[in-house]
Amino acid sequence: MRKKVTIVGGGFVGSTTAQRIVDAELADVVLTDILEGVPAGKALDMHESTPITCSDARATGISTNTGDYRETANSDIVVVTAGFPRKPGMSRDDLLRANYDVIKAVIEQIVKYSPNAILIMVTNPLDAMAQAAYKISAFSKNRVIGMAGVLDSARMSSFVALELGVSVENVHSFVLGGHGDDMVPLPRYSTVAGIPLPDLLPKDRIDAIVERTRKGGAEIVNLLKTGSAYYAPSAAVVEMVEAILKDKKKVLPCAAYLEGEYGIKELFVGVPVKLGSRGIEQIIEIKLTSEERTALEKSASSVRELVTVLGL
Repeated sequence: MRKKVTIVGGGFVGSTTAQRIVDAELADVVLTDILEGVPAGKALDMHESTPITCSDARATGISTNTGDYRETANSDIVVVTAGFPRKPGMSRDDLLRANYDVIKAVIEQIVKYSPNAILIMVTNPLDAMAQAAYKISAFSKNRVIGMAGVLDSARMSSFVALELGVSVENVHSFVLGGHGDDMVPLPRYSTVAGIPLPDLLPKDRIDAIVERTRKGGAEIVNLLKTGSAYYAPSAAVVEMVEAILKDKKKVLPCAAYLEGEYGIKELFVGVPVKLGSRGIEQIIEIKLTSEERTALEKSASSVRELVTVLGL
C-alpha cells in the first residue's frame, strides 16, 4: 500500500508540491483547499497526466470550506501551505497574525484525523508557524518540521553555481537560522565539489551571494508583483517528504524545536537534522565561529519576538 500525503492549501506551492509527489510516485496525495472545486479540479488534472508520466500514484482533491477533513484521515505526512500569501512590501513578520488563525484551525483537524502524522510546515512566517503547530498539535517534537533551510540553501547553491559557471550538482550550501532576513548562510560550510567556497571566491562576491540568498524570497515577490515563489519551495518540500517516506536518514537543514542545542531553548530554528521515517531523528550540532554564533543568536531572537507576540 502506498503512503498517503495530505497537502493543505491548493495554491501554487501546494498544487506544485502535489504534482511533484505524484509524478515521482512517492505517495497518494490528498489536496485540500477552502475553495469549492479547485482542489478537485487540480487533482483530476494531475490524475489524467499519470498515464503519460507512468505514475500509479493517485491524486484526489477536497474542499474544506465546511471544515470536513475526513478524507485526509490516516495521512503519513501532512504538508501545510495554507495561509495568506506574501505581497510586495510585506515582510514575513506582517503575515504573523493573519496566518495564525488559519494554522490553528487546520492543525486541530489534522490532529483529529491523522494523529500519527508528521507535519511539514510551509506557511509563513515559517518558524513561528512551526512553533504554533507544535503547541497546538501537542505532537512530539520530532514530528513537527519547518521547511526553510532546504529552500534557502538551494537558493544559495543556485547563485554559487551561476557565479562560478559550474553544475548545481557540484554545489552544497548551508543556511541556518530563521527563514527571514536574519537567516545565516555559512560560506565556510558551503562547498563546490568538496572545495570550501572561500577558497574559490573573494569575500566581496561571497557577501553578495549571502545577501541575495537572504533576500531571495523578496526578490521573486517583487518580480511577480502578485504572488510569491513556488517552484523552489515545492521542490524543497518534496526532498523532505522523500527523505521521510523512504527512511533515507538524509541530513538536511530544517526548522526544528531546539531544547538547548546551539544554546537555544524552546524555539524552532533552522539547523541541520537527520530526516527519516520518524521525522527528525537527530539534531546535528556543528562548530560555529563567534561571528556565526552571534548571527544565529540574532536570527533566533527575531523568531522569538514573533513567538512571544503569539503567546506561544
